[in-house]
Amino acid sequence: MKLATLKGPGRDGQLVVVSGDLARAVEVPRIAPTLQGALDDWAAVEPALRQTAERLERGELGAEDVLPFDPGAAAAPLPRAYQFADGSAYLNHVALVRRARGAELPPELLDDPLMYQGASDGFLGAIDPIAVADEAFGIDLEAEVAVITDDVPMGVAPEGALGHVKLVMLLNDVSLRRLIPNELAKGFGFFQGKPRSACSPVAVTPEGLGNAWREGRLHGALRSTINGKELGHPDSGVEMQFDFGRLIAHAARTRPLAAGTVSNQDRSVGSSCLAEVRTIETIERGKATTGFLKFGDRVRIEMLDDRGRSIFGAIDQEVVQHQ
Repeated sequence: MKLATLKGPGRDGQLVVVSGDLARAVEVPRIAPTLQGALDDWAAVEPALRQTAERLERGELGAEDVLPFDPGAAAAPLPRAYQFADGSAYLNHVALVRRARGAELPPELLDDPLMYQGASDGFLGAIDPIAVADEAFGIDLEAEVAVITDDVPMGVAPEGALGHVKLVMLLNDVSLRRLIPNELAKGFGFFQGKPRSACSPVAVTPEGLGNAWREGRLHGALRSTINGKELGHPDSGVEMQFDFGRLIAHAARTRPLAAGTVSNQDRSVGSSCLAEVRTIETIERGKATTGFLKFGDRVRIEMLDDRGRSIFGAIDQEVVQHQ
């Protein structure tokens, strides 16, 4: 089952069920007006949403009830969330960054995930521009995978945590690289260096992903391009040190997680961000030569199934100057 949110009315938009080919959609206000509303009562509303999705696929809905699905009219599937927990599950990226500055990978990172709490008061739609005040901030994309949960109890075990994953989506975790070092040097974490992230047009239930969702990981080539030139296409299920069950359990170790929490796996490995390209250049050549994003650049992040069809729709954004 695929779900999306159309922009307006209000901040949380209108929940729609989307066809498997991403061509058609149907509003479901009598089931749940918003995705957050559905997540708050998921066990009760999921069967009705699934039945609607099945009827949409079989062509059983009236033409007056079905509308073309336009990614440009879509907000993020969850336009704002109660929490955004960003965890780094690919230790190759961490190891590369540390190697570039002559440091070793701390052994505790093999068992204890890195995680921080990001901004969740708003997410960009897949086609919304990346608006930044100054190119000198070091604008970077980060192609990542995210899950949306229902209510997660405190102290949940990793095996049980996977059952709380209700939806999977892609995410562009925009970073302002030249602001981050000074923030981290203060010893209090990210803030200005992490503006709003963008989400794929649709979110998909785990069972809707078939064999691509297994062992708590999303498997498939995560493709990123800049101005049409490929940056990378790493498999998001490979070299993932911690699956989503482990990441969610880590986030819920000392507190419950409310329905509508977005938990993210850092998809930096495989050069899905410019920072890693620059790190490799520093290691191999002594200095970074690739620049960060400029105004007018366009980034695209997408995952295709084995038949070449887009699974989540594409994140396709232009970098613009904030006015």
